Amino acid sequence: MVPGCSGSDETDGASSPDQRTSKSPPKRPSSGQPSAKPSVSAADGHDVTACADGNCEIAVSEPATLRFKGPAGPATLSVSEVGPNKVEYTVKSGNGHSRGRATGPGQGCITVLRNNGSGNSCGGLGDATRPSSQPDAVVIQAATGEDGTAILHIVSD
Repeated sequence: MVPGCSGSDETDGASSPDQRTSKSPPKRPSSGQPSAKPSVSAADGHDVTACADGNCEIAVSEPATLRFKGPAGPATLSVSEVGPNKVEYTVKSGNGHSRGRATGPGQGCITVLRNNGSGNSCGGLGDATRPSSQPDAVVIQAATGEDGTAILHIVSD
């Protein structure tokens, strides 16, 4: 899916005249592997299982699914898209669901889950610090990152 991922264009190991004029030497300065791990740090790194108790801070740079304890039972946060200054996700809890999408530097979304439903707000997050807990609720914050890494906070009462 990502251009430049591992794989080889060579089929028989033979070199053709066209291949000699390609930019083969510049392709090798890096390890040849795209960075799968986020480049920013988060308290729980990139471990989605750290969110199971309803409290975590993780960094994601690709789609991910987090399962955690919600106020109405099991809940799921599915990050469907992450890119430079972009994050998109869906939260499912009980019979309800909420969607969040933010694009641009310093942008993000906050979703609050309660027994009787959820609320969602997207826009500027400022310094994107950890959101405050709320009584009988789970607060989810997803903040965009310039390098294509989103920071996710889940905070339970």
